[in-house]
Amino acid sequence: MPDKIFVDTNILIYAHDLDAGVKHEKAARLLESIWDTGTGVLSIQVLQEFYVNVTRKIPQPLSPSTARGVIENYLAWQVENLPPDSILMASEISERHQLSFWDALIITAARHARVKKIVTEDLNNGQTIEGIQVVNPFIS
Repeated sequence: MPDKIFVDTNILIYAHDLDAGVKHEKAARLLESIWDTGTGVLSIQVLQEFYVNVTRKIPQPLSPSTARGVIENYLAWQVENLPPDSILMASEISERHQLSFWDALIITAARHARVKKIVTEDLNNGQTIEGIQVVNPFIS
């Protein structure tokens, strides 16, 4: 079975933002591949951020009911719901790697899910953080 892949919020947003041009196309293809292999992992944080951004911050926002439907589909994936002490772990990762707390919380969720790769545009492509490889799918 292929390795699990943690998908960050920005990838989900681009996949559903029809105005995102090339990034929309690449993100949509990537998510289609992840659906096909059944390797997708998300976190509660990612789904929360996705909902807020696609209903308020993209040029053509989704209706709340449409966004809920999209999220309902993603609930078929592995969704990490971190325990309370993960806040401490994220703060340590933030300090150790000079990341924002929110990015460190994403790394914490990916680590909790035991993934080897995270796809995001928010971290440095090729970097390894806490044993997790960062891949920016928009870099050729």
